[in-house]
Amino acid sequence: MSTADLSKRAWMHRCAFCVAGAAAGGVFTSALAREGVDVGKESAFAKLVPAGQVEQQAAQQYQQLLAQAAEQKALGPENHPQVQRLRSIAQRIIPNSYSWNDRARTWKWEVNLIGSNQINAWCMPGGKIAFYTGILNALKLNEDEIAAVMGHEMAHALREHARERMGKSAATSIGANVLSQVLGAGALGQQLIGGGAQLLTLKFSREDESEADLVGLELAARSAYNPEAGLSLWQKMSAANKGAPPQWLSTHPASSSRIADIQKNLPHVIPLYERAKAG
Repeated sequence: MSTADLSKRAWMHRCAFCVAGAAAGGVFTSALAREGVDVGKESAFAKLVPAGQVEQQAAQQYQQLLAQAAEQKALGPENHPQVQRLRSIAQRIIPNSYSWNDRARTWKWEVNLIGSNQINAWCMPGGKIAFYTGILNALKLNEDEIAAVMGHEMAHALREHARERMGKSAATSIGANVLSQVLGAGALGQQLIGGGAQLLTLKFSREDESEADLVGLELAARSAYNPEAGLSLWQKMSAANKGAPPQWLSTHPASSSRIADIQKNLPHVIPLYERAKAG
């Protein structure tokens, strides 16, 4: 399998700033009436799919992708400056993710770098993160902008967007009541997850993307990364999108409305950033 094929397969884990990010499972902190952004409650559809099964499948797929990248000499070594940079940023953000989903405390978070010209980054269920060299090099991302990308990707996992998509798909085709009464959550999870194919092809909605933008904005701010970098990041993405759209934006291209949403919510997170930066 070529590096391009590997990149294409990994991209199927999907995100438009995204990728398969579901997995959380279970308990969200209920006190969202707090400082920061407000994105509402978690979806009940996610509960139709067992988190543990999704995370297990994701962990297997992640290890396979890393092994393939290593075979092609496309996996960033432990001592690579960009690998160390990414992991340092993740270490600051991860503790601030727990208030969004208690399950994240038990995830075995991983961050790796894959050599590919694609402008792409993703987070699989259970905190399995990958950045491609293309997104770092082509956009010349600074640390605040990397934090915006990473926070967005992590947000999909924390908010269980992929599990929600899976649950909605099943409920639409068969009926939620029938699924819960006849199959039960465990059986449903087995049917949906199967060999993992559905996980690879799930697509997130515009609402999911908007929610991930805002949650990512707060995660960065609470970790002492300037949330205003979300604006410069999307400006860079818009510029990159003038030619052939990067796969990172294949379904949800950057838009003025997306930037406007970030601007609208900056007042909610700037105080968090200033407090975190102070100390």
